[in-house]
Amino acid sequence: MNKPNIKNIIFDFGDIFINLDKIAPTNAFLKLGLTAPIDAISLVNDTYEIGKINTNSFLYTYQKWLPEISLNEIIDAWNSILKDFPIARLEFLKALAAQNKHKLILLSNTNDLHIDWVKENIPFFNEFKSCFDQFYLSQEIGLRKPNSEIYEFVLQQNKLTANETLFVDDLKQNTDAAKALGIHVWNLIPGQEDVTQLFTKNPTIL
Repeated sequence: MNKPNIKNIIFDFGDIFINLDKIAPTNAFLKLGLTAPIDAISLVNDTYEIGKINTNSFLYTYQKWLPEISLNEIIDAWNSILKDFPIARLEFLKALAAQNKHKLILLSNTNDLHIDWVKENIPFFNEFKSCFDQFYLSQEIGLRKPNSEIYEFVLQQNKLTANETLFVDDLKQNTDAAKALGIHVWNLIPGQEDVTQLFTKNPTIL
């Protein structure tokens, strides 16, 4: 079987470049006394993530659920998912971009509050962003993974061929959805693998 000719690499952001603590917000909101139904919480979170509501509306909903809690406490709980961004990953990405062998695209399910936190707390965010040819955030494009439409959008917008594209994400549901469209995938396992191992972990693809 011939090795594919990978011309494009699409990267997730969370737990690929920036480390996440995915259960931290749930724990933080429970400590604040949040008792809203899980389905209602998931709906407002997902709706915010695709830009169907703005930050003010999102926070207003949480304030209705937590009337005794300050706005800053709600924001801090929401942003508690975000952790450190190891500099080695930035250096790896910069070296990859400098090779100019692949079109590099970021595709992230994220929202304005999280991106604002990143801009304020990750001093090299602009340097990171400049490494990519395209930088897609779910809230800005109105689509989110793992819906197939988001992958089709990226392929069509950039005139990419699925078989020439590799997608890197930490969630299997996301890589499975991309794989179903013929995109090559690496379902990176946080804590066991690192994006800096891109080439050693994918020798049959890259």
